[in-house]
Amino acid sequence: MSLTRHRSGAGLAIVLGLTGLSACATSSSNPSSIGSGSAQSSRSGSTRGNATGNLGGSGSNSAGESGALSGSISSGSLGESGNSGAPSSGSGGSGSPAVGSGTSVGTGEDAASGSGVSANSDGSAGSEAPDTGSAPTAGATTPFVSYEAEAGNVGGGATVVSLTSPPTTEYSSAMLEASGHAYVHLSATGQYVEWVNKTGMNVTFINVRESIPDAPNGGGITATLNLYVNGELRQSLNVNSKQSWLYEGGANNSNYNGNDQNPADGDPRVFFDDVHAFIVGASVAPGDAIRLEKDAANTASFYDVDVIDIEAPPAPLTEPANALSITDYGAVANSPTTDSTSGIQKCINAAQSAGKSVWVPQGTFYLNGTTGLSATGITIEGAGMWYSTIYRNVPLPNSTPLAATFSVTSCTVRNFSEDANAISRASVDGAGGAMDTTGTDWLADSLWIQHTESGFWASGTGGTVQNSRLTSIWADGCNLNNVSLTGTQGSNLAARNNFVRGTGDDAIAINSVDYNGNQHYTPMSSVTIENNTSIAPWGGKGVAIYGGGGHVVQNNYMSDTARYIGLGVGKFGVNGSDLTSATVTGNVVVRCGGNAYVQEQPALHIGNGGDGQGVGTVENAKVSGNTVLDSLYNAIGFSTSWGIVLSNNTIASPGLNGIVISPPFYPAPMGSATITGNSVTGLGQGDSAFINMSTGFTATVTGNSWQ
Repeated sequence: MSLTRHRSGAGLAIVLGLTGLSACATSSSNPSSIGSGSAQSSRSGSTRGNATGNLGGSGSNSAGESGALSGSISSGSLGESGNSGAPSSGSGGSGSPAVGSGTSVGTGEDAASGSGVSANSDGSAGSEAPDTGSAPTAGATTPFVSYEAEAGNVGGGATVVSLTSPPTTEYSSAMLEASGHAYVHLSATGQYVEWVNKTGMNVTFINVRESIPDAPNGGGITATLNLYVNGELRQSLNVNSKQSWLYEGGANNSNYNGNDQNPADGDPRVFFDDVHAFIVGASVAPGDAIRLEKDAANTASFYDVDVIDIEAPPAPLTEPANALSITDYGAVANSPTTDSTSGIQKCINAAQSAGKSVWVPQGTFYLNGTTGLSATGITIEGAGMWYSTIYRNVPLPNSTPLAATFSVTSCTVRNFSEDANAISRASVDGAGGAMDTTGTDWLADSLWIQHTESGFWASGTGGTVQNSRLTSIWADGCNLNNVSLTGTQGSNLAARNNFVRGTGDDAIAINSVDYNGNQHYTPMSSVTIENNTSIAPWGGKGVAIYGGGGHVVQNNYMSDTARYIGLGVGKFGVNGSDLTSATVTGNVVVRCGGNAYVQEQPALHIGNGGDGQGVGTVENAKVSGNTVLDSLYNAIGFSTSWGIVLSNNTIASPGLNGIVISPPFYPAPMGSATITGNSVTGLGQGDSAFINMSTGFTATVTGNSWQ
């Protein structure tokens, strides 16, 4: 039996041989505060709390987290790796797979747009996938294909940097925050990473997740990175580190999970950012080579390349009939010094009065102030997420509480992007949500959100977030709750087919609040989270259930949490609603878990206490048919919970044990579960498939396949 030992080196190599695909959704930070016995703080009106989340009781065994979840990737298959635990090498190098929309995941550059190799449930290589690509069984279907840098061809002295053992401290690293837990390091002229376009598409658009150094005294730098196609320079991509690099050192660990931007404090986190552009010149045909290279003109001392997303966006949408254009009311495109807030709001008001929709044409429209936009009962739409952008440009430092960019009730919002100049999740640094919503039958569709405090913070009845892309979000990606704006309930809400990567809190969450002060809320019910991808959340979970009942969380893909649980089934805080029932099935959890607060958090957690407060009831959850691969520590951990059914789940190559009841920091002094039909393979020497550390938790264990 082992609860503290974990494998290193080759024992974690399989971690780098698997990856996920894509999903999206956005939301704001969990309304939590810090300390023992802390409660979720009220976000009155549409302002958003800046708390970093429950840190657990002082000196207690509670499992702290920064309050939000993040990141996911999905493609429906699990990648290819050898049964021995060592990753297969593809043509791209280290063996990490490329991933993409509606595709299977293969190794190296062999997995893209359905042309990769699918995997068996134990992670071993499966059969060749058809070129056409089918909808993934887990994760989102996206219009882009992702290529991991470590799966590319590296040259000129470039190096692949990979996580080879789980962290032994609570702090972050670029490896932990990278998708695939690996990246390519370019530090000298002529170093590059290159991929062959095997998507089957004539690619015209690229997104790069990368990292360059901070300025010596903080605040970031700007630089360029050169993009080549078939050896020909196409363009210099503009990159910067102005919206990354926070620091957690300092006296008495005072900056942990904070927003400190002083490099002298040490222990950095938030390494990566996303930049995107249309590719100059002819489209990149299938078989062409795309290269990112550090040349003499690229002045940053290093470039860490994590992943690229490539695609062929459709033509811009045109203004629909019965619409009013924001440019007819004073909004001005592509003019950073022009504040278009008033013009856009005037257009919204006119559309509400006339029963028409609001049109956001091509271009970037700046909100140069602290005022957000509000709407009720209308449609707001743009020319597409690649063409129409609302950019919030808050004067910094900011002293005004910020509402979301859009505070909308019973609206349809679709087909544009939102961005912001926020430099942390704190209001003083310009952080506000992208979209707060409530009401009935609302819809958020095909939105691309970056650099806001949250993506979607949403309550009400019958609303859906779908087909959206959230990258480099300071807090939550998509938080479905019962408190947003004037809402007091959250029922029949859904998040479907979203891609979320690089969030500072939970990527996707169901967040049912019982009370804030004297205000009580209706427990959330019948929320559906399905076919989303959550990748590389650096400050939260991949997918989390916090209370309520009747929820369904199915067919989601989550990978590469930097610090926290990948998939959580529980409740949030002392004032969160109890969890009375949930169905959690068909999800894929890869390389998850983390060492926040030095707690060796599991990849999948069931019970109370997963948010730092071991209180309340978690019961009647059915967790079945899920796959947990290459967890950094224990694969599945139970804390206090009742009537749980854990059945027919597949666990492969856990960093520690397979299933553990009452592991350290997740106490289960009482509870009950039926554990049946599960399989655990790839255990390390001295580790166990199943351990019950509690004398008061009754586990009925039958029909499992232990290694």
